[in-house]
Amino acid sequence: MSTVPAVAHPRDGRPAPTWAVRAAHLIPLVVLPSGLWRIALVAGVPIGAYENGAPARTHGAESVYILALSLVSEALALLALGLVRPWGEVFPRWLPLLGGRRVSPLFAVTVATAGAVGVTLVWGYATRGMIASSLLVQGDGLGFSPPGFALLVACYVPPLLWGPLLLAVTVAYHRRRCRN
Repeated sequence: MSTVPAVAHPRDGRPAPTWAVRAAHLIPLVVLPSGLWRIALVAGVPIGAYENGAPARTHGAESVYILALSLVSEALALLALGLVRPWGEVFPRWLPLLGGRRVSPLFAVTVATAGAVGVTLVWGYATRGMIASSLLVQGDGLGFSPPGFALLVACYVPPLLWGPLLLAVTVAYHRRRCRN
């Protein structure tokens, strides 16, 4: 099966601004703390979370879901690197059907913008809900010790930067690939 050679475009191959490269590399790092917190919860590490007075534990399908959420979140965060790397301009050759073809800048910008808006809304809602519910718990239910609550906040506030950082990197990608 022959692959379609990449068609060079005059706007392709131009380097991303240094600030955009740094921001793209920062995205997976701001997502990492929440994933590590969830993995610690599944692993039974004492993180100061309590359910009905006992240390919080996950079991079975809930543990699989939490681990999958952590891995998928980090994988999606790593995709931001495509906005500052060559594989954001030409699909890698190993991809079936698309390998070696030019990435449509309109497609990349649309998907990245939708992703930035989506993660901003999801993380904002989730973080607000998690922090508010942890402050309101009385008696039974999920609660946190004061150090556990501080750890929760420290791990769930950084991902709030994911959406704005991704949007900024997307704007830089658009300027580099779509404008003269």
